[in-house]
Amino acid sequence: MARPTGRVLTLLELLQSGGIRTVAELADRLGVDGRTVRRYVDHLVDLDVPVESVRGRYGGYRLAPGYRLPPLMLNDDEALAVLLGLLAGRRAGLLTATDTASETAAAKIRRVLPEPLARRLDTVLESLAFTAPPGEFATPETGVLLTIADAVRHRRPVSIRYTSRDGRRSERTLHPYGIVTHSGRWYVTGADPGIGEDRTFRLDRIADARTLPGAFEPPAGLDPAERVLSGLAGAAYRYEVTLRIHGTVEQIRTRLPASLADLGPAEGTDPHAERWRRVELRAERLDWLPALLAALDRPFVIERPDELRDRVLALADRLTNAAHQT
Repeated sequence: MARPTGRVLTLLELLQSGGIRTVAELADRLGVDGRTVRRYVDHLVDLDVPVESVRGRYGGYRLAPGYRLPPLMLNDDEALAVLLGLLAGRRAGLLTATDTASETAAAKIRRVLPEPLARRLDTVLESLAFTAPPGEFATPETGVLLTIADAVRHRRPVSIRYTSRDGRRSERTLHPYGIVTHSGRWYVTGADPGIGEDRTFRLDRIADARTLPGAFEPPAGLDPAERVLSGLAGAAYRYEVTLRIHGTVEQIRTRLPASLADLGPAEGTDPHAERWRRVELRAERLDWLPALLAALDRPFVIERPDELRDRVLALADRLTNAAHQT
């Protein structure tokens, strides 16, 4: 049977998970009666842990909002989830400019864990391998990310200092709709009232962000992720490619996602039918497109540019020659 001290720590862990816990629920989880639960709560209060009593039919106990609890209490599953999450975030580019933060956070968690559990987690992390190398990502400043996130939540305009891809610097006002991560990069999408258009900006190119007075109302039914993807697909590049591909939306999207290509409407009313669809995309280079179109394995017609048609024919010749080799 667990000793009272162990049950008090278990009670703290239950409260630390958030929400209001009823006396009956806590008594059941701890294997004691309601009176003992109240005595354990008094122990936590004596230790300066701010446990609040919530009255009413659905009342019970909870921790005061915003309280930072020492010590950190994680079970085996939680500790592994946190450390793996930090590692995955570092490899996926979900970092701020303080790129050592995930490493120092992991080290702090590692130091406060019981040594047997820490050794087991080290074994998992040391034996873990990845099929792809970690990416090299440009990361946003922590202050910029937090300021814009607060503006998104409270629908406040922000002033940003931005450096474009070609090095031009500008200061502008933005009504931020949402923050989106895509392919290891952070983006903010919103309305630029100075030009009366929606814009998407990379957070790592924002040098400073300041909240401005006032408020704005975002459009109804807004999907920030979809706006970022469509904005990336429509960005200015060296080549403008127009194709006609015969297939369903699902078949085409397996190789040409929304961040890469725009799909035009097809004849008929069934969006799942195999039909000819106009596909438009932009690219800095064309060398990767012939292999992608071959992998799509759908009938297609190249409308422009002619250079892409030449590259597809060259790939077909190489494949034909390779197939005849013995």
